[in-house]
Amino acid sequence: MDLEKQPQQPVAPAGPAPAGIRASDADRDRIADILREAMVEGRLTAEEHAERIDLVYRAKTVGELQPLVQDLPAHGPAERRAETPYGYGPEGPAGPAENLVAVFSSSTRRGRWRVGGRTNAFSLFGSVEIDLTEALFGQRLTVINATSLFGSVEIRVPENVSLRGSGTGIFGNFEVDTLESTDPEAPVVVVNGYSVFGHVEAKPKRGKLIANLHDQLRKHLGH
Repeated sequence: MDLEKQPQQPVAPAGPAPAGIRASDADRDRIADILREAMVEGRLTAEEHAERIDLVYRAKTVGELQPLVQDLPAHGPAERRAETPYGYGPEGPAGPAENLVAVFSSSTRRGRWRVGGRTNAFSLFGSVEIDLTEALFGQRLTVINATSLFGSVEIRVPENVSLRGSGTGIFGNFEVDTLESTDPEAPVVVVNGYSVFGHVEAKPKRGKLIANLHDQLRKHLGH
């Protein structure tokens, strides 16, 4: 058989998955990336972001995902504009959330440590302290989910990062001192959660600036 004389069959171009197709983990992650970028750019509040992310991971089909980003620019991290590398370290790989748990006890994270993209803090008749003033940020957005039941969660950040949050206090208080950094490349820390007969507080630590760590970090990375 002469293969050269056989007509070539046209190949249908790849397009978006039909709305009724079951959503894959990659589909959900792509939508989550768009929502994360929208919050960093200020297009979504922390509360709106939390609501939509919850719907993303509950979605069963591609059609359920599409409405969550239809009012946002359809770009993800791979399509972001070229930016000056962060002074505080290279982009870190995505990984599992770090969990800090205090049940009738205390849990503390402070000093020189590489903070991940997501941290869960849970306090039950205990105390959790998260101090980011000397942390190495491997990504621009850091989300902390804080839950306090008859306990406390206290979060401290450098004065020159952006700090946002959304939460509820039930017979307790949930307090986030909102900051907006003048540096467009500064880290963004978002604190979400709630307290019941407890206390969640996030605020800057006076006199602590992330810029103070640049020279030390360059030595640490061998630059």
